[in-house]
Amino acid sequence: MNQLDLKKIYSEIEKFTTDRDWDQFHSIKNLSMALSVESAELLEIFQWLTEEQSNKVKDDPKTKSKIEDEVADIFVYLLRIVHKSNIDLESAVLNKLKKNEEKYPIEMSRGNSKKYNEF
Repeated sequence: MNQLDLKKIYSEIEKFTTDRDWDQFHSIKNLSMALSVESAELLEIFQWLTEEQSNKVKDDPKTKSKIEDEVADIFVYLLRIVHKSNIDLESAVLNKLKKNEEKYPIEMSRGNSKKYNEF
């Protein structure tokens, strides 16, 4: 996986938003709702596919392009929420992984798709 330059990406997002005077519409609430909508659009691509078909979408350039667009939209909204909420994304992810390690100990969760409260 390539290393992301989050500062560069966020700078471009900020410029795009500022140039269009859209920050006035980008409350954390609105951004969260937009993130949900974009996530649903990603789900829609996979809605009627079998597991096998869903794992082969990367081989279809047209479908892969649609997925890339939706993933990019999701990422943009997520970054806007992170910025407006003053969240340190790296720390948040690492802290959440630590919490998940406690909820899903290897010996109970390896090869198991059950939720932590079902162990």
